[in-house]
Amino acid sequence: MRALFDVELNESDVPMDAEALAAAVQRADCLVPTVTDRIDAALIAKAGPQLRMIANFGAGTDHIDLPAADARGLVVSNTPNVLTDDTADIAMLLMLAAARLAIEGSDVLHAGGFKGWHPTWMMGTRLGGKTLGIIGMGRIGQAVARRARAFGMAIHYHNRKPIPAPLAGELGAHYWEDLDGMLARSDFVSVNCPYTPGTRHLLSAERLGRMKPGAILVNTARGAIIDEAALADALEAGTIAAAGLDVFEFEPKVHPKLLTLKNAVLLPHLGSGTIEGRVEMGEKVIINIKTFFDHHRPPDRVLPSLG
Repeated sequence: MRALFDVELNESDVPMDAEALAAAVQRADCLVPTVTDRIDAALIAKAGPQLRMIANFGAGTDHIDLPAADARGLVVSNTPNVLTDDTADIAMLLMLAAARLAIEGSDVLHAGGFKGWHPTWMMGTRLGGKTLGIIGMGRIGQAVARRARAFGMAIHYHNRKPIPAPLAGELGAHYWEDLDGMLARSDFVSVNCPYTPGTRHLLSAERLGRMKPGAILVNTARGAIIDEAALADALEAGTIAAAGLDVFEFEPKVHPKLLTLKNAVLLPHLGSGTIEGRVEMGEKVIINIKTFFDHHRPPDRVLPSLG
């Protein structure tokens, strides 16, 4: 970026506070936020007349008020398609870790509690032969489906509309228009849908209650899609067998009860955390900025209707 632009970088690698963000939008032509930066209508209203673009470093844009940006005449871009495999890998990691008691076993070993093999000790469940219900069959959902098929899982999915028949055939995927019905059928559930006002608490206490008692729920999308307090209660009560979470409703805060439960596998938002993924994200940011300021449409422009 230094080679192409007059750039100010946040060298500390920690989120900028509201005051620093407000100062940035008052002097910058382009703001490059991350998922941890809240770009709401109040911040956008403080922008100077020179601000023309918000080039997000990340695929999700739920932290940006897209209508407010559009009303101000700001172009917003993101970095899609580069995190698909990384996020799908984490989803499978969470499924395996939760199903095979990997974190609990590692903790026992590190604490000196491993006294030798026993035939009925720390028995988990296998993935092969189980039904996986995928919520959101976009690029990441499809990547999860491909990986899960390799483990011998049956693929079911809920989406706003069915995916094309040839793709469904390739994935061996069965469509459920009724989410509640799919939840009741699934041994594993993977959350891969975007976060929107319509998907907030999509998995409410009521819906969590429709899942199988032995089911395992994983979330690599956005934390607020699940009612975190209700999930903690369900895990504590044993109405759901286990959960694997890479994202949290009030991130970076985690519901205190989840931190005490052995059947909750928790990761600190590692979904995009590969060297390759972060480099590709940065390259997309640069391409979007350069294209826009060369008076062309950025390849990854985000419109309010699509946010």
